Amino acid sequence: MSKLTIVANIKANADKVELVKAELLKLIDITRGEAGCINYDLHQDHENPAHFMFYENWQSRDLWQAHMNNEHLAEYLRATEGAVAEFTLNEMNHIS
Repeated sequence: MSKLTIVANIKANADKVELVKAELLKLIDITRGEAGCINYDLHQDHENPAHFMFYENWQSRDLWQAHMNNEHLAEYLRATEGAVAEFTLNEMNHIS
């Protein structure tokens, strides 16, 4: 199987932008060190600072699933409970 690309959109509640940003930033170094992580890049929208986007590439879906089951993601979810207005995730196959 080709590498897996993940596009995750996170929209924070207007009064929780800095909290969500701080918690997202905590995920970066640990995730980049995980098996199978090719890149894990966080972006913030210029027009809407409450909108964050992770662009990720993984060697395989299995390795990404291992990442999704790690404790640091559970900690992020606990820390941001009630602070995220919207979350969407797209699993995409790299074509070219």
